Amino acid sequence: MEYERSDAVDDRLEWLRTYGYGLCMGTADALPGVSGGTVALLLGFYGRLIAAVTAFTPWRAAAVLRGYHPDQRTKAREALLELDLGFLLPLGVGIITAVVVVADAVSSLAQSHPVAMFGFFTGLIAASVITLGRSLTIDSPTHVGVAVTGASLALLVAADIVSLPGSGPMVIVLAGAIAVSAMILPGISGSLILILLGQYVFLSSELSAFVHALGSLPSGGSLAAVTDPGTTVVLFVVGGATGLLTIARVVRIALDRHRGLTLVFLVSLIAGSVPAPLTNIAKTHAWTTETITLTAAWAVVGAIALFGLEYLVGGFEPE
Repeated sequence: MEYERSDAVDDRLEWLRTYGYGLCMGTADALPGVSGGTVALLLGFYGRLIAAVTAFTPWRAAAVLRGYHPDQRTKAREALLELDLGFLLPLGVGIITAVVVVADAVSSLAQSHPVAMFGFFTGLIAASVITLGRSLTIDSPTHVGVAVTGASLALLVAADIVSLPGSGPMVIVLAGAIAVSAMILPGISGSLILILLGQYVFLSSELSAFVHALGSLPSGGSLAAVTDPGTTVVLFVVGGATGLLTIARVVRIALDRHRGLTLVFLVSLIAGSVPAPLTNIAKTHAWTTETITLTAAWAVVGAIALFGLEYLVGGFEPE
């Protein structure tokens, strides 16, 4: 007797499609300019993503964990369906895959070609301000005040006038909470937040070192080489999980209640962040005519890439 396996095939195709969505979203999250949330919006799964993320509560998690008991299995199944793990798991694996690959590239380029990389990022960010800002309405003193506040705050951080102290455990947790929350919001990139906080290169390097150390374990690699960067990765993940359960919900409430003002603030943060990548260039290069010219050229390339992507998808618009 032959059995029809069309449902299983459809499931596999759906998982593969969702994994592909995760790759796209993760690549956007790992590069400043376009946020993963914007990609989710453009590809049509943003509503499902937010519903799944906000469905996670301690009560549903507890219901799933109690599923081992026969009397609790019905509630556990209902909780699993509400959490939409069939969607979140392949999406999350895709995001992690893309972030790891990009982090490895960033770690290498930050050492070998900082002017090209951070110049490109500057162009991406500047162009994203233009594309996202087109849809905003600033028609009142309140809107102007919010815009000035957001841009000024970002400029102060970008200029190191306001900064996080070093890269200790609490800083990493805080960076993870803010960045991962930003990753699921259209209009602002989580990696841009990390650049603004001065943590982007450090965290990319730590993630890359952790992955490489894990890969070398079967061939006799050192466990100590895994532990140090692994601690950083765990702290960032803890912060990210905390951010998803707290900060992301706060921002969503703000968008629901004061959408216009919230979007003005988010986009003005991006505008004030345009000079942030330049501080990374200044750490290794003097601002000579050659450095300025190369930075400007790569910024133009970044802007063209962003405008080209905008043209291909039919325009960006913050949620």
